[in-house]
Amino acid sequence: MPSPLGSPTSSRSVTQTVNGSHRFTIKGYSLAKGMGVGKHIASESFTVGGYQWAIYFYPDGKNPEDHSTYVSVFVALASEGTDVRALFELTLLDQSGKGKHKVHSHFDRALESGPYTLKYRGSMWGYKRFFRRAMLETSDFLKDDCLKINCTVGVVVSETDCPRLHSIRVPESDIGSHFGILLENEEGSDITFNVFGAKFHAHKLVLAARSPVFEAEFSDRMEDDNEIVVTDMEPKVFKALLHFIYRDSLIDDEEFVGTSSSSMPSVSDALAAKLLAAADKYDLPRLRLMCESVLCKDISVNSVANILALADRHHAMDLKSVCLKFAAENLVAVMRSDGFEYLKENCPSLQSELLKTVAGCEEEFSGGGKSRSVWAHLSDGGDTINRSVRQQTWENGGEQNQGMWVQLDGGGDGEGSPRREE
Repeated sequence: MPSPLGSPTSSRSVTQTVNGSHRFTIKGYSLAKGMGVGKHIASESFTVGGYQWAIYFYPDGKNPEDHSTYVSVFVALASEGTDVRALFELTLLDQSGKGKHKVHSHFDRALESGPYTLKYRGSMWGYKRFFRRAMLETSDFLKDDCLKINCTVGVVVSETDCPRLHSIRVPESDIGSHFGILLENEEGSDITFNVFGAKFHAHKLVLAARSPVFEAEFSDRMEDDNEIVVTDMEPKVFKALLHFIYRDSLIDDEEFVGTSSSSMPSVSDALAAKLLAAADKYDLPRLRLMCESVLCKDISVNSVANILALADRHHAMDLKSVCLKFAAENLVAVMRSDGFEYLKENCPSLQSELLKTVAGCEEEFSGGGKSRSVWAHLSDGGDTINRSVRQQTWENGGEQNQGMWVQLDGGGDGEGSPRREE
């Protein structure tokens, strides 16, 4: 007698895409022109489907044969990977508000050979002749010398769907949204902040749980004293502070998208800079790091000295370290900036730290041996173009390195590079 058949089993293979998007804003398009055919501006890397990606924009085109007639745009695999299959969409945004975007898309259409395959890190997909440059420069895609490109990547993944292997997806934490509603509705609030006439209602328990400074302040106040006057912070900054305390995220504000930190007033007036001060005042280390991350993106030759002073003043150690390293690596140009004069006059201790960083960078560059170190002393002369930097004798691992002179002369060549004289 044949044995009975067992219960039938089944499985199902599911192939789909894991999608993600990135917005790449290119400011100063007219300055990028002329950098050369085949040279590109790269976006920050972004993650989709477990891989890193980046957008490459070629203002003079990627193909020498086009003689800079077109701009080129590509999406590149920026992490290790083999035969990564993906769909792509590149959109040049119409900035007139008419919604007439230029879209190149793999999505929602039949592909003869299936998704595009990227063989290895550095493989790219895109268009050498993305847009004719002359037409681009007179179009609504270019506004205030700025272009905006949106990229969507859909990484193809396959998995076997088996009834016995079903999993239950757990959504991301939404506790921040619930506490945010508590702040917005003001339900059960028991403390009021008066910030230059603007009233903010909040909850002592929430504030005390998030900030040891608030906790100490509430414990020292009378039970029926339920209004605090804040005189050292603007209402919009205090609003952003409460937003973080309740939602654990930065407020959605355009001021956080680039502080345009080309001069000192714009740096000190930036919302991220003022919120950094608030984070320091109320001992909120996560908020401090978030503000440091925003300000870090605006470090430049003209802004680094002022951002460095700001970071030192508010104990933003990671930002301070990045500023010191950037300034050391671009010392000649930084010394000619207005911000360096501010640093020199108001922050002498930072000047010493910068010189130590410069010395450390050169020691690292020389492999730690007997190098002509730039452990130096800056002259007090007011001329920012011609300035002597005398290098003094200092000890490096027990060895005495003989000092020398470095002349920073802006009159010799257009780059203002250092000239060393033995």
